[in-house]
Amino acid sequence: MNAFPPLKNDLILRAATGQPTERAPVWIMRQAGRYLPEFRKEREEHDFFTICRTPELATRVTLQPINRYDGLLDAAIIFSDILVVPQALGMVVEMLPGKGPNFPEPLVLPEDLMKLKEVVDVYEELGYVFDAITMTRKALEGRVPLFGFIGAPWTLMAYMIEGGGSTSLSKAKTWLFKYPADSHKLLQKITDVAVDFLVGQIKAGAQIVQVFESWGGELSPHDFNTFSLPYLKQIAQRVKKQLLQDGLSLVPMTIFAKGSWYAIESLSESGYDTISLDWTVDPAYAKSITKGRVTLQGNMDPSMLNGGDDAIRATVRQMLTAFGTNQRYIVNLGHGILPTIDPEATRVFLETVHSVGLELNKNGYKVEESICKNNAG
Repeated sequence: MNAFPPLKNDLILRAATGQPTERAPVWIMRQAGRYLPEFRKEREEHDFFTICRTPELATRVTLQPINRYDGLLDAAIIFSDILVVPQALGMVVEMLPGKGPNFPEPLVLPEDLMKLKEVVDVYEELGYVFDAITMTRKALEGRVPLFGFIGAPWTLMAYMIEGGGSTSLSKAKTWLFKYPADSHKLLQKITDVAVDFLVGQIKAGAQIVQVFESWGGELSPHDFNTFSLPYLKQIAQRVKKQLLQDGLSLVPMTIFAKGSWYAIESLSESGYDTISLDWTVDPAYAKSITKGRVTLQGNMDPSMLNGGDDAIRATVRQMLTAFGTNQRYIVNLGHGILPTIDPEATRVFLETVHSVGLELNKNGYKVEESICKNNAG
């Protein structure tokens, strides 16, 4: 077992598990990314997946926003990519400048499933992610908790069949309707790897994890319940079961199913501690549907960061007022931060979250100084 520095800021962990907080914690999806000049400089010297596969580089990039916004972010998220799982399954994935992910040989017909590895040893195929997590956890020196993450099975299946991003996902959705049995076979194969991968990340030092169902909103409610939700549930249940069998403490788990507003109630009963919301979901609706069962996360439109300081401050105040500031809420954007965002606009966002959160909470519940029991990981 790794020995990690004591944790100094446990706001995220408390919020995710329903404990009171003196202010709403905040982090940003894709907070280590192209909007930061220091990251762009790193990319001038190194290929995207080289950074992912080199623990020293992944650690350095993960820490970039933590260092830039010292004291303003309440979590780090390991620099990696959801598409390392298809790579572990034997597929070639490239990150093309100006285009994004590309699969030179996507899955076209069910027979192509034979090309995937029958058994995946995540410690052999994805050990570099585990090494990066352990290295980063130590380098953080307890400043904030560290997120691990995976892509959800349906989202990864869509990439593997489409060969990259898509506006319609017509090829992947055709599989669901034309080859349902083979689709379930592929989704189960991805799920099995995802469970092992998440457990490995937690063992390596991840203190909280998130599952990204980025293409969830492309499915109808019926198709979501058929091809997404069962596998999301399975991941939450199996990860927790495996950790307990291995004698390890559970960590909070977050699900982000972008565009799947209709599934919020089902997701709140699926075994996750936190549901991350995109910007199309009204806070009052989400709170009424979830009834305090889970923590909510989100959900400012990332484009708002291009709207100027006054708009940012007004939106943050509105969001914090709607969600609350001292229990079961984590501030975030409704999706990943855009490459076009000015880093100083991000600073305004973070500073406003702090100041307004403390202001709104000043007459509320006062939390005594207490750092969570999971310091040693």
